[in-house]
Amino acid sequence: MTNRERYDTCVVGAGIAGLNALFVASRYLRGDERIVLIDRRDRAGGMWLDTYDHVRLHQPHEFFTAGNIKWTLGKERGYLADKAEVIGHLQHCLEVIKQRARVTELFGYAFEHAEEANGTVEITCRSEDGHEITLEADRLIKAYGQRIETNEALKLSSERARSISPDHVEVWGSEMRVSDEPVWIVGGGKTGMDTAHALITEQPGREVNLIAGPGTFFMSRDRSFPSGLRRWWSGEPISSVLGEWARRFDGNNEAEVADWFRRNHGTWLTPETGNFLGAILSERENETIATGLNEVVMDYLVDVVDRNGSSEVILESGATMPFEPGSWVVNCTGTLFRGEYPYEPYTSSSGRVLSIQNRSTTFPFPGGGMAAYFLTHLQFLGKLTQVPLYALDAEELRRNAPDYALGSALLSLQMYNLSVVAESLPSRAFAKIALENGLDLDRWYPLPRRLMTASNFMRTHGREREHHKRTLDTISERFDVVCGPLVNA
Repeated sequence: MTNRERYDTCVVGAGIAGLNALFVASRYLRGDERIVLIDRRDRAGGMWLDTYDHVRLHQPHEFFTAGNIKWTLGKERGYLADKAEVIGHLQHCLEVIKQRARVTELFGYAFEHAEEANGTVEITCRSEDGHEITLEADRLIKAYGQRIETNEALKLSSERARSISPDHVEVWGSEMRVSDEPVWIVGGGKTGMDTAHALITEQPGREVNLIAGPGTFFMSRDRSFPSGLRRWWSGEPISSVLGEWARRFDGNNEAEVADWFRRNHGTWLTPETGNFLGAILSERENETIATGLNEVVMDYLVDVVDRNGSSEVILESGATMPFEPGSWVVNCTGTLFRGEYPYEPYTSSSGRVLSIQNRSTTFPFPGGGMAAYFLTHLQFLGKLTQVPLYALDAEELRRNAPDYALGSALLSLQMYNLSVVAESLPSRAFAKIALENGLDLDRWYPLPRRLMTASNFMRTHGREREHHKRTLDTISERFDVVCGPLVNA
């Protein structure tokens, strides 16, 4: 590659968001038009390349893909893919897309900045060794997704505590296997549950304690994804469940609505559940973890200190607990919507630059993939600046609002914007886009049930959209966050 080349489309990011953007672009570009894919890592996979080794998908593996590209694992539909399998599939997606479009891979380069001028976008990126490249493209898609970052080990005062992060030290690796000291897991979300389950199943009988903060509840996988013939009459499609949540939420009643959802569609192991951000857990996983934990502490960890020849855990409430020297402290605190990034609109005024990130999120679930899928369609259709989507500053809302308010607002946002897109596109175009959306969890159910759900949405979304708009306006005013149509769109 020379220091200045021209492309029709530039995609930054080769994770689930970037690959969905790339998939959609390949549907519109002619065979002689070129795409360049930029990622600071050395291959496709996004955050999955950085995360802890014992991570598994929340949902059945088929519903984590780019566009409608099928998995090649040969596993049963409900299988939860592990890290290596997810990375392998994402790389397979890239190879499939490359068969349809002229894709140039620029791995090992970090995007630095872009400027629009004279109907093009000038993009500057740089390699780790300082090699700078400038590219020109008709359009730029910055597919950052949710920008999930790895956790570092907690800094503790005690010299007798072994503080680690699962993102950097494997919890079922040889270092931990040769010891039998207790483990303290800090954080009760998806990472905490994955870590607890890995330890309890790999080393049964070992003392594992959980410091769970406000507690978390999860969507029950058993109720959301019934197996076998039960798919014909049991469970309820995800879009229907989340749609009902959004209908019940008015911008002020997040605790009430979350309690309804938890009782009817959730599972949990902590006595209190102050948090929910869309993670999924089965009843069997929940029971295994609950049975295997030695103690569940509903508090926040402040420090572990050494005093008078002994060690103790200091909690935010002021309470203390004895700490056995040599015990492990595993940082599993949340990494979702916790960044510190400058505000950026999801589209430039020209529509040539599309930015998928948390400061102006439009379709938050799942992981930026849905936003990349729909917004890239709108960009190529010339409608990105015309369709009046609402954009929410999710990072700021995370700082200003209770956890339930964030999750409820994001669901309302997703339902509102889906309605706006359906209203703005011809019905055939919207139907075709919806059918190719491999991230649609409703595909778990047989076609007749999916058609019924889709028909209900098309029949009711118009009149429900005003309710979602009022809800989002309430959120904006109540928490003083940006939430509404872009001024320049």
